[in-house]
Amino acid sequence: MVIYGLKACDTCRKAVKATGADLRDIRADPLSLAEIQRFVAAFGAEIVNRRSTTWRGLSEAERAMNEAALIAAHPAVMKRPVIEVEGALYLGWTADVRAALGV
Repeated sequence: MVIYGLKACDTCRKAVKATGADLRDIRADPLSLAEIQRFVAAFGAEIVNRRSTTWRGLSEAERAMNEAALIAAHPAVMKRPVIEVEGALYLGWTADVRAALGV
């Protein structure tokens, strides 16, 4: 199990604590374009956190970028955590995700 997120993100820390998984800090260890495209394919536009401080600071031109290019340029705009378990991807730390993971 791998959790993709930010070490400063409270939700990511909660997920790591509950699961014991490794956290991959996407700022310190950026995602490859293939990984970003995989997340976009799995979650579509939902992968971009449009309520984040990072999103609010973007220009209109940046907001118009496709999801993959936007996350590559601004990793903190990715909704998190993204949790990978045996090839399956989960987005967020909702009750549904916790139930699916058995925590």
